[in-house]
Amino acid sequence: MKQWLKALCFAGLFSASALLAADKITIQPEEAVKLIGKPGVVFVNGDSETAYEGGHIKGSRNMYAHHLHHADIMGNLECEPLYQCPEHAEHLISSKGIKNSDTVIAYDNWRGPNATGVYSFFKSMGHDKVYVLDGGQDGIKALDPNQKIYDDLKKQKRAAKKAYRKAKKAKNKAEMAKYKAEQKEIKLKMKQLEKKLLVQRGKEPKWHHTHYKIHHPKPEMLATTEEVYTAVQDILKNGEKSKYVVIDSRSMIEIIGERKMDNVARGGHIPGSTFIEWKKITDFDRKKSFRTPEELKAMFAKYGVTPDKTVYAYCQVGAGRGSEIITALELLGYKNVKVYSGAWDTWGNNMNLPIRR
Repeated sequence: MKQWLKALCFAGLFSASALLAADKITIQPEEAVKLIGKPGVVFVNGDSETAYEGGHIKGSRNMYAHHLHHADIMGNLECEPLYQCPEHAEHLISSKGIKNSDTVIAYDNWRGPNATGVYSFFKSMGHDKVYVLDGGQDGIKALDPNQKIYDDLKKQKRAAKKAYRKAKKAKNKAEMAKYKAEQKEIKLKMKQLEKKLLVQRGKEPKWHHTHYKIHHPKPEMLATTEEVYTAVQDILKNGEKSKYVVIDSRSMIEIIGERKMDNVARGGHIPGSTFIEWKKITDFDRKKSFRTPEELKAMFAKYGVTPDKTVYAYCQVGAGRGSEIITALELLGYKNVKVYSGAWDTWGNNMNLPIRR
């Protein structure tokens, strides 16, 4: 019997690792749901702390993508182009109870930017086993049978509450007592079910501190300010014939300088930028982090972003909207693509660099 149990456990672990053995970037909810709670698999939520508390995949860690970019008051990265210096990143990852051997599945609600921010961060620190959950947290919720029951109970609770108010207005004490008891019963059922849900509410717990080590960071995966400046000079000189493309993935109010964030001195955009807002990457109809490959190919071709170009993408801090663009290009097989990790936070604060509004 003991041998049978050991074989079963081994088979479970093998199937979990085999599921992610292929060299790929994304994982679908149907695959990921089987890995929740598996040893050696860690889900990392890239949304804000508030969003995490409002709902997160059971057992997942919270690493807000926007906060992975560590710059000084002038917007300069201490270990450019890395989002953080390795020693700081080691401490952060260790505090989340993540080990070097773990498979990391980065996710957000489903839109993609914050998940790709976490993905880009881990990849640049040399962690190879990291994937983006395409469809995010909502994709997991949709597969959870207990979630469906819970949602139905929530509807019943609202109906009972509404009926109670109506009875109270009519001063019908018998009906009031009936619906009050019904609400209590439903609330108890919901509370019992909450522990079984795959997506749960609540604050992030303190994790057992590990000793994560960054042996071989990959700064070459990210673009320096100098690289982007060289590209800008070439674009301004050669126009569409340039071998470079610099993509600004922000909203138009940021691009024209109407909105400034993170105490950046200047609003505007990098001269010669191609404007492709991150929303063009996300599939809002299917609630997927990425549109289909065919749609993405057509969209990038429309903007002149072809595989022969060297592409740099940026947003406010790189890890987020900029990483969404670059991850989409990687999915299409583009080779010479990098997130400009300093992003507008660095460029906008450097008075020696040109801008446009």
